[in-house]
Amino acid sequence: MDRTEGSAPVEAPGEDKPADTAEDTPEVTADDRPDGAPEGASAAGSGKGGRRRRWIVRTALAVVLVALVPLLSVLAALRVNYTGDPADGTYTRDRDALWLGHAWVDGRRKDADVTALARRLRGTGIRDLYVHSGPLEHDGTLPEARYPRARWFIDAVHEKLPGVRVQAFLGDVLASENSEGMLLNDPDTRAAVVRSARQVLDTGYEGVHLDLEPMPSGDRDFLTLLDALRRETRSRDARLSVAAHQIDPLPHLHTVFGLFTEHPKWWSQEFFGQVARRVDQIAVMTYDTAQPLESTYGGYVAQQTSLALEVTPPSTDLLMGLPFYWESNFDHWGHAETAPAAIRGVRLGLSRTDADRPAFGVALYIDFTATEADWRAYEEDWVNR
Repeated sequence: MDRTEGSAPVEAPGEDKPADTAEDTPEVTADDRPDGAPEGASAAGSGKGGRRRRWIVRTALAVVLVALVPLLSVLAALRVNYTGDPADGTYTRDRDALWLGHAWVDGRRKDADVTALARRLRGTGIRDLYVHSGPLEHDGTLPEARYPRARWFIDAVHEKLPGVRVQAFLGDVLASENSEGMLLNDPDTRAAVVRSARQVLDTGYEGVHLDLEPMPSGDRDFLTLLDALRRETRSRDARLSVAAHQIDPLPHLHTVFGLFTEHPKWWSQEFFGQVARRVDQIAVMTYDTAQPLESTYGGYVAQQTSLALEVTPPSTDLLMGLPFYWESNFDHWGHAETAPAAIRGVRLGLSRTDADRPAFGVALYIDFTATEADWRAYEEDWVNR
């Protein structure tokens, strides 16, 4: 999640030789040519060189098929996962959330904007607002100058939307071998993040929403940080929430993917559960999936919903992310990753796994790119009052 307002892929043997002259070129008969090829047939496919080229072509085709068949099988399975009808009653439980851009706390938004936001949200299931108030410095500190209008925004929301909580959306890029960023294995850095959380809670925020990326599956330092943050938020009667990576759609996929990249996309289901048990809310970033079709994307969201439900304790709010933005690149195809497909996928996964679970919702990403069509899908397909 990295969108912030205004700122979370042989030369063939013998071909380089000069042509023979007519004087030293022997006459070639049909009997001399491979398989009795007719006169005038290219010599490029004959002899040892031709056999080698045919072998290369056949090997390349085999490699393509080996890669393509499993991919098509996975897409077909996701398409099947998108079929069926969601269960009755699989609609909002009034625990939804909305990610908001930085403009709400840096002075760009005004009273009229809050009035319009309240009009939009009134009567929906949105209970929490994650307003971007960072980013954190790499050492875990947070300059107060990054959210000068936070108190104004919190008070305005409380006035116009009673019962809606405002949480400070804080994040940073984690360091890897080839990039700068936050080092979670440093105890001083983790202590600074906790102090930053205390700082925003003192400002009036009612929770801390943490988004640290890319977070490796199984990171024990992250779990240690969450334990410390939970002690702080509980002492303030505040909420701790996290933006979570997706869960392995195939067993150990994050391990395999990690062999080719420093930024594995998925978490193991076990690690997801470990994180979920340490927070009050966990919001799955169920977008940027590279799915090519609405049906396969919706099937993927249904699978992610089921996997997350299986390991999230009943005391933790599980929120499935909805893409409220449109763009097309290798990670996110706008024609495929749509709000309607995501909502249908969420309802299917909920129906199949835990249809009556109360601590469940969706999280909308993000306010400043949302279209009327996105809001209409949320209101008609999920709120459904």
